[in-house]
Amino acid sequence: MTHDQAAVREVLEKARVEGRTALTAPEGKRICDAYGITTPGEGLATSADEAVSVAEEIGLPVVLKIVSPDILHKTEAGGVLVGLRDAEAVRAGYDQIMAAARAYNPEAGIDGIQVQAMVGAGHEVIIGAVTDDTFGKIVAFGLGGVLVEVLKDVTFRLAPLSGDDALGMLDDIKAAEVLRGVRGAEPANREALADMIERVGALVGDFPEIAEVDLNPVFATAHGATAADVRILLADEIPQERTRLSREEILASMNRIFKPRAVAVIGASEETGKIGNSVMRNLINGGYRGHIYPINPKSPEVLGLPAYRSIADVPGEVDVAVFAIPAKFVPSALEEAGRKGVAGAIMIPSGFAETGNVEGQNEIVEIARKHGMRMLGPNIYGYYYTPENLCATFCTPYDVKGGVALTSQSGGIGMAILGFSRSSGMGVSAIVGVGNKADVDEDDLLTFFEQDDNTNCVAMHLEDLKDGRGFVEAAQRIIRKKPVIVLKAGRTAMGARAAGSHTGALAGDDKVYDDILRQAGVVRAPGLNDMLEYARSLPLMPTPEGENVVIITGAGGSGVLLSDACVDNGLSLMEIPPDLDEAFRAYIPPFGAAGNPIDITGGEPPSTYENTIRLGLADPRVHALVIGYWHTIVTPPMVFAELVARVVAEERAKGNNKPVVASLAGDTEVEEACDHLFANGVIAYPYTTEKPVAVLGAKYRWARAAGLLRG
Repeated sequence: MTHDQAAVREVLEKARVEGRTALTAPEGKRICDAYGITTPGEGLATSADEAVSVAEEIGLPVVLKIVSPDILHKTEAGGVLVGLRDAEAVRAGYDQIMAAARAYNPEAGIDGIQVQAMVGAGHEVIIGAVTDDTFGKIVAFGLGGVLVEVLKDVTFRLAPLSGDDALGMLDDIKAAEVLRGVRGAEPANREALADMIERVGALVGDFPEIAEVDLNPVFATAHGATAADVRILLADEIPQERTRLSREEILASMNRIFKPRAVAVIGASEETGKIGNSVMRNLINGGYRGHIYPINPKSPEVLGLPAYRSIADVPGEVDVAVFAIPAKFVPSALEEAGRKGVAGAIMIPSGFAETGNVEGQNEIVEIARKHGMRMLGPNIYGYYYTPENLCATFCTPYDVKGGVALTSQSGGIGMAILGFSRSSGMGVSAIVGVGNKADVDEDDLLTFFEQDDNTNCVAMHLEDLKDGRGFVEAAQRIIRKKPVIVLKAGRTAMGARAAGSHTGALAGDDKVYDDILRQAGVVRAPGLNDMLEYARSLPLMPTPEGENVVIITGAGGSGVLLSDACVDNGLSLMEIPPDLDEAFRAYIPPFGAAGNPIDITGGEPPSTYENTIRLGLADPRVHALVIGYWHTIVTPPMVFAELVARVVAEERAKGNNKPVVASLAGDTEVEEACDHLFANGVIAYPYTTEKPVAVLGAKYRWARAAGLLRG
């Protein structure tokens, strides 16, 4: 794909010299030509006779549009006429538009009138690009024309993007079937549309000073795609590229922060109830094996350890300094920590940007940068890394170690994570507060957890992303090996931005986040409990090898609900082949139902559950099982749970490693049965058909993003 960047640069420089941020239609046409973006035949006319000549040359009917750097909204100014079919209509139309434009803005400079070949066949779509505060340049695609802002059927990706990503956008809108052709309508040329999307992405990637591109409508036919209207806006200033540390630089600091040889607590206290006292107790009682240095100018010792007036007085090296002092004392103490060579400042104090003290936060960021020190926070509860028994937090510690790393932007959510971890028995490798994210953010943490052998899954609560592109790059690396689950708060608060173009108006914050988080390969959780349950369950589940899901249920009603849940979560119910159907029928009563769901009925003994589940696990064409159980005296809950756990363990020992989830309905005994199944690697929930399937759906979303499914 070749582009004439010199031609684009010439157009942009001319606009910049003239102090314009909006390009004229002919300038937009030149840029489209330079990047191979198809537009209709056209010409610029400065007289009625010239307009007729251009129209006859390119072929009637035509569209006339005013060309003026001072008239951005052409339709409002009466500057657009369509469907002019003969020379007289073109001549009269020229005069009509010129009169309307002068009446609309007598001071406007007018370059002439654009005469454009009429394009009207095919599907109307919009292709555009906009500059997002979080993610930078993003490309948009969706239904176009007059319905674009009504239906808002649009999707987004980071720019530039690959041809595969562009093709994926065509399938990501609700009207995807319309583009394929319905009820005898002509399908759109998918390759032509994807090519145009890719070229728009390349354009804004090559020229960061282009703030917005709006191709609307684009007419897509079976033969190609043509952008009938082009609108390009420039930024007031060329945006500066964000400076990012290399992966090696990030890891050098993160390894010292998570595996420190020595920790200093600035503000350590003997007084119960003080944050500096809680941090000290958690470090000591949590079993941290490195050096602990309390910093307190008024006490000779804290909790039996010798205290120091300043971190500068500590005799040895210090990797991490935990700050538990009021915000006003932080800058001078941070300066001392920087001179000491501290790698990580854990900034618990509040009173910075979250309270409006942006200047104070900027000050400590500059101090940290000056000394090459990474800073976590401020306004956090601390952090906990279980492999090192490192509980540098004022929250209550606990002793459940495992493989899930959890981060949160909110202290309250951090406490919920702690409580859930203890009550559910979910083992964690780390719990990290990120707070204001003045320095260390999610992409730094993902970079560490990617190579951390103690972490097999990452779950993150976030309210925003400081560096969206940095996050995507880090996420796309780690998800090849480990799932990343994200709870993005603020789904409905922001709404769509006010913007002058269709593309900009459609770029609502959450829609952008939703699409680009999916592009990054992370699993987005709809709520807090969902995030925690995904984090708890995904590491326990084998990765499916394909899309075929089979439901085995003892109740027809739950089978219907489980089927609905599978559809809602993007799972594919297997079309049971005749030989497998016959094999299942051999185990179920005549009044049961094969097919999918497989209804074994409620009165069946444990052997029926065992035989059907074992068959589903053993057949290589089945990739995942969903089991629906309901409480009967024939197969009580714990009998069912012990049976399923045993059968799954036996089949996994044979290499039949498939995810199995279960929904249990019944009296309170099903709760104990679910606990037993969870303890044996089978994801099970009482009183719900939705939750086990949602967890399985999350596992599938990650497996697809990581490229682990056959086909």
